[in-house]
Amino acid sequence: MPLAITTWNINSVRLRLPLVERYLEEHAPDVLCLQETKCPDGSFPTAAFRRLGYEHVAIHGQKGYHGVAIVSKRPFASVDKRDFCEKGDARHLAVTLDSALGPLELHDFYIPAGGDEPDPVANDKFAHKLAFLAELKTWLGSGATVRPSIVVGDLNIAPLTQDVWSHKALLKVVSHTPIETEAFESIRNGGAWIDVMRRFVPETEKLYTWWSYRAADWSAADKGRRLDHVWASPHLDGRLLGVEVLREARGWERPSDHVPVKAVFDV
Repeated sequence: MPLAITTWNINSVRLRLPLVERYLEEHAPDVLCLQETKCPDGSFPTAAFRRLGYEHVAIHGQKGYHGVAIVSKRPFASVDKRDFCEKGDARHLAVTLDSALGPLELHDFYIPAGGDEPDPVANDKFAHKLAFLAELKTWLGSGATVRPSIVVGDLNIAPLTQDVWSHKALLKVVSHTPIETEAFESIRNGGAWIDVMRRFVPETEKLYTWWSYRAADWSAADKGRRLDHVWASPHLDGRLLGVEVLREARGWERPSDHVPVKAVFDV
């Protein structure tokens, strides 16, 4: 049975709930993974999701900052979360789903953006990002997972040359600096993760999921980056059915600066 999973940095789930409802009504993935929900667990709009058929809700929230959530039509066999860098930030959530391959782990991440200055000495936010990546490498980048697994989320790094509007212009811009992209690919390769989006869009083609609010006309400028990702463990090789990046959502009223990315698996 096909399993459709969408990842979306919503930049405040309560503020943009109408957009989320529109997306679910029009595209109806089986599972929606959100990042930057910006609300504590008790304020999450659970009832709205259940009205749309998403009965199963897992939340790891935080007032005003960060926050991840997973809503699903399929039940969760288990729910877990991890605290990175001992900061208490709500940046990770994991659920286990039943699948044709057995238990399937789904991880939802919101990796730190890293601030503006790519210098860990001068910029604590960038130092935090690098520490987060180092911890992630130890956990998910040092050998293939035992269970079938999927990683999604706003990973806040555009690793490839065609993941940014200008490789040359962004080499010293946080999200595309060599220290970040090399760490990112080291984790992915070390864990034998499949870059699902690039299985369907060749690495020679531009691919973006984020456009800055700073552009007067984001679509005309088209200075995007691929900050949102879908990875799959080798167990799912041969079971990847498709990917959709909903660029049009960036033009919806009061949008997030990220758009939904949906991946479909034969599991």
